[in-house]
Amino acid sequence: MKDLVSARADRLGPPPGADVLLSVREVSKRYPGLGGSALDGVSLDIRRGEAVAVMGPSGSGKSTLLNLIAGLDRPTAGTITVAGERVETLSETRAAVYRRRQVGMIFQFFNLLDDMTVADNVVLPARLAGVRRSQARARAAGLLARLGIEQYANSYPGRLSGGERQRVAIARALVNSPALLLADEPTGALDTANGEAIGQMLRDLNAGGQTLILVTHSPDLAAQYASRIIRLTDGRVVAGARPGAGP
Repeated sequence: MKDLVSARADRLGPPPGADVLLSVREVSKRYPGLGGSALDGVSLDIRRGEAVAVMGPSGSGKSTLLNLIAGLDRPTAGTITVAGERVETLSETRAAVYRRRQVGMIFQFFNLLDDMTVADNVVLPARLAGVRRSQARARAAGLLARLGIEQYANSYPGRLSGGERQRVAIARALVNSPALLLADEPTGALDTANGEAIGQMLRDLNAGGQTLILVTHSPDLAAQYASRIIRLTDGRVVAGARPGAGP
């Protein structure tokens, strides 16, 4: 397969003047007792409406980067700005509000609550964000219908297939209309057919204007569903380019 990343790529963000949604500047993350850095001086920009894939070997810092952008962890150094808000300065309370309003997260193993129905799983983030129950349920119903799983609204996640559970997780991530959708290996626990269906769903969301950051080990997934690839190695950005870029 043709190398997806230009060896000469030196611009890790959108062109000058673009509407930048996410700005990461010289971000490092070190954990006490561990040698080296999980992230080491990472800088990048992502504009509204982009679909960006983050790739790299295990331990390269991909999931750490997502966690920092989501405000689930704090960088040791550097700044992270999403929609004008400095994420690394937020208190725990403000970070929770930020996640509910600005960020949707999709995980490899779904992270659904098995003792709640599908509809209640999707409604929960909206209720936590202060949305009225009737409005939250209307949003959830609309998303479940859009994703083709409205018939499972009153079922429990454990009764669904992996692909169906990931659709529920996507609906949950979208219920608060987040500015930024973060997907950490969203097809990693799925078979090929379901993985392709979820990948197509993410591409459709991006085509509708949803900004997406996708962490994946799959060059094929990145090439099909992202407009730009950022590679991490040993906590550092080594290249960023559009899929298919030549040397």
